Amino acid sequence: MLICYLDESGVVERGAQGTHFILLGLALPATEWRNRDHAITKLKTVYRLRDAEIHTGWMVRRYPEQDRINGFDTLSDDDRRRAVRAERKVDLAKAQLRGAKAVRCLTVNYRKSDPYVHLTHAERLGLLRAVADEVGAWPEARLFADAQQKGASKTGAAHAILDHAFEQVVSRLHHHLEAKDIPGAILVQDQNRAKSKHLTDLMRRFHVQGTFFTQIPRLVETPLFVDSGLTSMVQVADLCAYAVRRFFENGEADLFDRIYDRFDRKPNGTLVGLRHYTGEAPCACRVCKDHGR
Repeated sequence: MLICYLDESGVVERGAQGTHFILLGLALPATEWRNRDHAITKLKTVYRLRDAEIHTGWMVRRYPEQDRINGFDTLSDDDRRRAVRAERKVDLAKAQLRGAKAVRCLTVNYRKSDPYVHLTHAERLGLLRAVADEVGAWPEARLFADAQQKGASKTGAAHAILDHAFEQVVSRLHHHLEAKDIPGAILVQDQNRAKSKHLTDLMRRFHVQGTFFTQIPRLVETPLFVDSGLTSMVQVADLCAYAVRRFFENGEADLFDRIYDRFDRKPNGTLVGLRHYTGEAPCACRVCKDHGR
């Protein structure tokens, strides 16, 4: 039995926050998740983040407040936190002069990044690279993802982009189960009230009708939705999805290269676990070449 942890990177709306939407699944044997979860917890502990969520998008950002603090690298963690929060209090006071919207935006940014302010930018990247290296060394792990170039969508509808990506990941996971004669898998996904009912209904339809590509008798139930802050493997899926999106949008290969070998492949090496969808437009990227496109 496999547990496949799902997360996404980017937004499905065209013209908003990047050119690609990524849905990714990290599949592990149910007998291995505890060991792998323990390994991630050990890494988080090394970087003084044992009880914090790994949220890659917020960790990779630079925090300008840190650059304004003299000798920030030499301070203790507690002193770093106090100094950053003092700087942020000043920034929020200045933001009030620009209006309520500016305050709300800054408040959200500071709330999301607050768990990481005691780490330098280099330390935050160090943890993300260490987690990616850890995943890359898990021989039993398999990654499945669909990278949707949003502009290539025939309808342009946000729900169609999500549905297409979900169907692709589900189908590729099930083909893997059949190829390896694995009896079953269950999906575990980050909680999202706006999408949970829709994906549950879609999965029920797949159970009755199959996907466009296959029947899915080896997939168990509908997705289980969990709090990513309490589930390390969903956090790891978030990191992997982020790495895929940044590879396609910005050519960033640092994190992507560390996990690329974990995407599912046929015995002859043909990549089948990751698809780069560009519609009818040709693409000569590494992924499309490895996919045999």
